[in-house]
Amino acid sequence: MRLGGRLSGAIEVLDDIEKRKRPVADALKDWGLSHRFAGSGDRAAIGNIVYDALRMKLSHAYLMDSDSPTALAHAVMFRQWGFTADALAAELEGDKFAPAPLSAEMTKAFSERRLEGAPAHVQADIPEWTQGSFEANFSDSWLDEAKALAGRPTLDLRVNTLKATREKVLKALERSGAEPATIARHGVRIPAGEGASRLPNVTAEISFQKGWFEVQDEGSQIVADLVFAQEGEQVLDYCAGGGGKTLAMSAAMNNKGQVHAYDTDRKRLAPIIERLKRAGTRNVQVHESVDSLAPLSARFDRVLVDAPCTGTGTWRRRPDTKWRLTQKNLEERLAQQEEALANAAQFVRPGGYLIYVTCSVLPEENESQVYGFCEDNPEFEILSAADNWAKLFGTDKPQPWSADMKSVTLTPASTGTDGFFFCLMGRRG
Repeated sequence: MRLGGRLSGAIEVLDDIEKRKRPVADALKDWGLSHRFAGSGDRAAIGNIVYDALRMKLSHAYLMDSDSPTALAHAVMFRQWGFTADALAAELEGDKFAPAPLSAEMTKAFSERRLEGAPAHVQADIPEWTQGSFEANFSDSWLDEAKALAGRPTLDLRVNTLKATREKVLKALERSGAEPATIARHGVRIPAGEGASRLPNVTAEISFQKGWFEVQDEGSQIVADLVFAQEGEQVLDYCAGGGGKTLAMSAAMNNKGQVHAYDTDRKRLAPIIERLKRAGTRNVQVHESVDSLAPLSARFDRVLVDAPCTGTGTWRRRPDTKWRLTQKNLEERLAQQEEALANAAQFVRPGGYLIYVTCSVLPEENESQVYGFCEDNPEFEILSAADNWAKLFGTDKPQPWSADMKSVTLTPASTGTDGFFFCLMGRRG
């Protein structure tokens, strides 16, 4: 397919997402199934246009004076793919699969409008109701932080040190442009690329099948490392999900001691079994029921609560969720977080640690939760993450966002990762 066909395909997918309120991954999958003539490169290019459009949906719509799928897709071409209006018209000329030319009104709007004249939340490409939270969390830097969440994400991998070294993985993925991660000790990064370029399917690599690495954002790797799980300890991953942080902690412990993985959602937990086998872990126990954890009350050295959250820190990877998020969704997550913290706390031994993590950048889900929890549970106190950060990553690398280096917030702007919040709490002995 030429660019015209790809642009038309992206417009179709964006229209489907808007009309049927569907997740972007589902809409792209269905488009591919109904257009089997499209090759993998075509599907990747269409996906790039769609994701780029959704990441910057508000600012695209403002500059085009239209939020139609046609306007959004063309704005991607102009603002992110490097086409001028004339160059794009020349590229599309004679392509019978190309979309209809832009209206004179949209063309005029794009040539005359300047983003500096837009409301702040439009410049930031965030829902208007979240602006106050961003301002509260990031002060004068909030706009830059929000804009960074609208960029393309890299493909990040964590080397499984039970089976390989970073040098070994870098060599195996050399043709993919893999390079060492900036902060994470065992991280590998593949740049995002531009325009129609597509990321490699690393899970098809023999090295992945051998268990040499896992796909995991560098931010997720960092917060798993900050748990500081030690050989011989008893660790509980209370909201384990698919097991990414469980695997990271198991490797950090060199298969010594035990990691217990539990999640209230069995479907989310199911993939962990195959991942554990591939990774070669021997010190992980998976719990389907909280009842099986009951005998271990107040026995764990460290309990990680990777709490359910709004996912605002992952908006680069899941931009469609940004526009579906509501105040009601946030309130539901806050209640779930309070419940998860309360339930998990009972498993921390005196002298042990409770760790709270989210992939959110909203203070309501982060600082407010941990300070509120410690007020209600005075046997717990917030400890500084600074020492562990320095021990693990040094002081010469990008630093997370933090007022006092007690709790820390990772962001695309500050650390080049997805957004993550980390807080370490100690239980008095």
